[in-house]
Amino acid sequence: MSKYLLAIDQGTTSSRSIIFSSSGKIEAVAQQEFSQKYPKDGWVEHEPEEIWESVLFTLKDVFKKCSLAPSDIASIGITNQRETTLVWNKSTGKTVYPAIVWQDRRTALQCRDLSSDEEFVSYINSTTGLLLDPYFSATKVAWILDNVEGAREQAENGDLLFGTVDSYLIWRLTDGQSHKTDATNASRTMLFDINKQQWDKRLLERFNIPSSMLPEVMDCAADYGVINEDILGKAIPIQGVAGDQQAALVGQACFQKGMAKSTYGTGCFMILNTGNTPLQSKNRLLTTVGYRINGETTYALEGSIFMAGATVQWLRDGLKLIGDAAESEALAQRARQDNGVFLVPAFTGLGAPYWDPDARGAILGLTRDTGISEIVAAGLQSVCYQTKDLQKAMESDGARPTNIRVDGGMSQNDWVMGFLSDVLGAEVERPEVTETTALGAAFLAGLQHGIFDSIDDLTQCWKSDRVFTPRLSKAERDQAYGGWKEAVDRIRCN
Repeated sequence: MSKYLLAIDQGTTSSRSIIFSSSGKIEAVAQQEFSQKYPKDGWVEHEPEEIWESVLFTLKDVFKKCSLAPSDIASIGITNQRETTLVWNKSTGKTVYPAIVWQDRRTALQCRDLSSDEEFVSYINSTTGLLLDPYFSATKVAWILDNVEGAREQAENGDLLFGTVDSYLIWRLTDGQSHKTDATNASRTMLFDINKQQWDKRLLERFNIPSSMLPEVMDCAADYGVINEDILGKAIPIQGVAGDQQAALVGQACFQKGMAKSTYGTGCFMILNTGNTPLQSKNRLLTTVGYRINGETTYALEGSIFMAGATVQWLRDGLKLIGDAAESEALAQRARQDNGVFLVPAFTGLGAPYWDPDARGAILGLTRDTGISEIVAAGLQSVCYQTKDLQKAMESDGARPTNIRVDGGMSQNDWVMGFLSDVLGAEVERPEVTETTALGAAFLAGLQHGIFDSIDDLTQCWKSDRVFTPRLSKAERDQAYGGWKEAVDRIRCN
């Protein structure tokens, strides 16, 4: 039996296909970027056909980069940008409108109007675990039905289907034979009851979305259909699906309550495994489905930071203090760690737990001794301090992270990871394989296919590259974090 697994990682700016061995080793990677469209201020769209073509390209190109053939692949897993919304005709497969991306804010006014109904806002939070926000899929679907000519009538006649990117790809890959999603992606639509694990009738009625549009919700490891043989010359089963951040939770083998993963890309997403009971946050964190396997749901708390790697990009492109992101580590090492300089990167407001859209960035504590090294170090430290904010919020909700595993581009910076461990007062683990999002999708596919017997097998596949342990005393850590909190308080607007 073949033991190679193929993961489709459909992200916000590119699509990738990655082949893994059953031990989690990367055999080959293919990637293709696609265009971002901004038709109006606050609007972000993708062309669905461009997404589809990029996925097809990488599916074929990945085999040109290794000695394997499609016949060597046992199963396929899919992970995807979450919340991005597509509506298509179930007869033709054609979308009625471009994909509305998770970043899109066009329904902000609708959300503001709905927010006056406090009982309904509370119902959304208790039922879906989410906050009323344009970020999620519900208002995006409603906007398409209300603004695309004929869409409402077609939907009510049962002619249109809705899906997040995973559902759309499954539909296309199976030649329209399968309209399914997984519990993690469903939990990000603001239409799904995470307690009952089913679509919520009241929410569908309030947003005026016909239930006939919705995909069937499956476990993360399940049978989603078989890809059309014409695509790769072999009919390969799709057996693992999870939204990108939840896939990384699986890829990091965070299967025990209290384990957390923190992904450092453009922004940062920290997800904490809270076990089999959804924990309602009192600190504006999101309650979400971590994964669902064998019909058993594991829940998670999620906090997001807007500016992680994007802060380093600003130091490079905006201030031109560095020529390349890799230079930041050496510069930071030259700076005195307790120099009193704080950079608060609120360029587009502050994310969790503040949720202050009007806050703006600042550099505080400058003296005549301040130089490039200190400002660069403060930029890197800001990512760690914001992670500390999330840790404190989770602690306040009664769920302290006991183990933090990191991935993403910034996780390769040893100085940042060392300071992160210091400020969190916790061990930080970096895995050997940092493509944890795609690895999680592959793990799920392998679990359903029988390559792995249980999640214990997945845990055995996870290998640590390095563990960072705290070097600061509690007093030093508290003093440093106190300075950060003072800096944030000075730039907040609410």
